[in-house]
Amino acid sequence: MNTTESARLVWFKSSHSGNEGGECLEVAADATAIHVRDSKESGGSQLAFTRTAWAGFVTEVGRSRPN
Repeated sequence: MNTTESARLVWFKSSHSGNEGGECLEVAADATAIHVRDSKESGGSQLAFTRTAWAGFVTEVGRSRPN
């Protein structure tokens, strides 16, 4: 994905993330992929997952969370 395409994405940060820094991710979706980046390095590298792969990831994270 080039910089112009990345700039068109609408990024969302978790409501659990504060403004004091830390380890936060931002997520954006387009027609074919889910994009993930470090909120402190918004102009840096990002990962892109197919929607199917992202759904599987989120499902597994939900299963492994302690109650």
